[in-house]
Amino acid sequence: MPVVSCQLPANAGTGNWQLETGNSLMHVGVLQIEIAIPDAFSLKDKRRVVKSLKDRIAHAHNVSIAEIGALDEHRRSMIGMAMVSNDSRYVEGALSKLVDFVKTIPQLSLVDYQIDLL
Repeated sequence: MPVVSCQLPANAGTGNWQLETGNSLMHVGVLQIEIAIPDAFSLKDKRRVVKSLKDRIAHAHNVSIAEIGALDEHRRSMIGMAMVSNDSRYVEGALSKLVDFVKTIPQLSLVDYQIDLL
C-alpha cells in the first residue's frame, strides 16, 4: 500500500493544496450552491425538487452530492458537491458546467455558488 503524504504550500488554507500518492497528484474540487425553489409550498415539494436535482446530477456527472443547508426551509436549499481528479483544470471546468446545468432547471433558481479547489 502506497504512503500518502499531503503537501501544504506556503499559501495553505487558500484552497491550493495537493495530495500526492506516488507520482500522481489528487485535486479536489468543491461546489456549494444555494438555490431558491419558488413553487415549493411545503418541505415535501422542496424534497421532490432537490431529490430530482441530486439524482440528475449524480447520474450524469462523477460527483458526490448532498444537501448541506437550509434543511427546514421549504423554498431554499444549499447543496454541496465534491469531485476528485488528477487534473485541476478538469475539476474546475466540470464544476463550472454543473453551475451552468443548474441554471437551466426551470423549477429552481440559482441564488449563489462557490467553487473551491483544494
